[in-house]
Amino acid sequence: METSTISFSSPSSSPQSPPPPLATPAELEAVRLRRLSDNLERLLDPAFLNCADAEIALAAGKGGAAVGVHRCILSARSAFFLDHFASLPPPAAVGERPRLELDGLVPGGRHIGRDALMPVLGYLYTGRLKSPPQEATVCMDDACGHAACRPAIDFVVESMYAASGFQISELISLFQRHLSDFVGTALDEDVVPIVHVSSTCELQDLLNQCIQRIAVSTLDSGYLEKELPDDIYCKIKEIRQSAFQDESENAIVDPEHEKRVRNILKALDSDDVDLVGLLLQESAVTLDDAFALHYAAAYCEPKVFAELLKLNSANVNLKNNSGYTPLHIACMRREPAIILSLVERGASVLERTLDGRDALTICKRLTREKDCNRKLETCEETSKPYLCIHILEQELKRKSIIFDLISIEESIATPLLVDNFHMRLINLENRVAFARIFFPSEAKLVMRIAQADSTEEFAGITNFSKLKEVDLNETPTMQNRRLRERLDALTKTVELGRRYFPHCSDVLDNFLNEESTDLIYLETGTPEDQRVKRMRFSELKEDVRKAFTKDKAAVAAIASSASSSSSVRYEGRGRQSNRKSKQSR
Repeated sequence: METSTISFSSPSSSPQSPPPPLATPAELEAVRLRRLSDNLERLLDPAFLNCADAEIALAAGKGGAAVGVHRCILSARSAFFLDHFASLPPPAAVGERPRLELDGLVPGGRHIGRDALMPVLGYLYTGRLKSPPQEATVCMDDACGHAACRPAIDFVVESMYAASGFQISELISLFQRHLSDFVGTALDEDVVPIVHVSSTCELQDLLNQCIQRIAVSTLDSGYLEKELPDDIYCKIKEIRQSAFQDESENAIVDPEHEKRVRNILKALDSDDVDLVGLLLQESAVTLDDAFALHYAAAYCEPKVFAELLKLNSANVNLKNNSGYTPLHIACMRREPAIILSLVERGASVLERTLDGRDALTICKRLTREKDCNRKLETCEETSKPYLCIHILEQELKRKSIIFDLISIEESIATPLLVDNFHMRLINLENRVAFARIFFPSEAKLVMRIAQADSTEEFAGITNFSKLKEVDLNETPTMQNRRLRERLDALTKTVELGRRYFPHCSDVLDNFLNEESTDLIYLETGTPEDQRVKRMRFSELKEDVRKAFTKDKAAVAAIASSASSSSSVRYEGRGRQSNRKSKQSR
């Protein structure tokens, strides 16, 4: 028989530990309520959708999906839902579930997304407010503290629309405190959505706080007039006029100039670029005077914006009174087609706002992690925010390459680095030579754009000794100028190749880093060497073919997204933007 390993201690040998205290009735009640709350919360899980007897549908701009709810629970917990469900007509068929459209159900309902709606409904079910999902309240900028970035603000704004619409007073007070904190710490333009929700939900104290904050901001008056309800804009305008009365009295205002500027902007509202051109011809006002590119980047369709750029009379890097370039405005709108048009026209992605943000930072701080990191469904298009970030990252990568080349070019002035400069020329020329071999038509086109097709050195692979040959009729200054011009042509050729054929460029990078340029001379060496070189040459051609296929697919995807985006006006803006609704967004 086995001996038991359990032993008992006598009171004399060691003191017996006291038994755990019994739970109080209040604690037992709390445990029961928590268990009940957890069970009720499960009813909002999509797995229990078949158990629901009603649906709340999101607005089309928020995906249009439906959330299954239970009328008995919502009616018992909310007088709003009790009255609403009681007023619904009986279902037309047995088992048909009533469907409530959130857009028409509550003021501001079209702004409420699923991530904000579910915690508010969960509070009605459980009596507890669940923490928001991090991916829905955190932006893509790793340098951001995420305390007052746009995704965090938007989440609370949407939650306030829901709580106010459903008349949940305790949540209204909670969200109002959060929004009040945001007003003191958020960027100027991020206070605008708080203005709308405070106006719609009649939160007067919060609205007054927002008005005071915006009145002392650097936000442009034209932007505020376009974005805000008339009564709120007039209050802000009055505060600004009284605060800067002395300056306004001394300012010289030309009514005729202001009228012409407004005419240009009205023509853009009508998508009439031809009329814009006529107005420019008839007066001394320019597109820069009217900040027309800024306006079009914010409110016009991508196709209209592209037509405006063709007038070639505007500075794409001009900053408005708030310190924003047209690219900054396009990034706030997150319209990839407009961003791409500006970048192609030479808009700098390195320009910064008055508070130090560049274009990529603006895009990232407006974009939720969820919008970029989620897995796409079959046939689902890539999101606009992701495309914007991708375009800007590619342009920044291209800029870094140019800076590296400039630093190398500047090193020619140092005698000890002359050989390094020559070697860089050799590497660039070899790269272009291989590009001409593997895709001659594309390489010829890129070289023509870079104005490199007329340089005599592009005949083939260059060797170091040829570069160091001395022409007795060429002075050192002439030689330096020739080498610099050649470097510029090579650099632009490679730069364009990277922009339009990134996968092919990666293949050539790997090849030039790993292989010998002797591969080009297939007929030299022993028969075995020639066989090995031909085999490697064929493998390289196949790698380039696959990469070229990927490049074409990527270009087609971006073009398709840009084309589809041009058919839909940015939400809340466009041709009807002059008719402003009194109802806030």
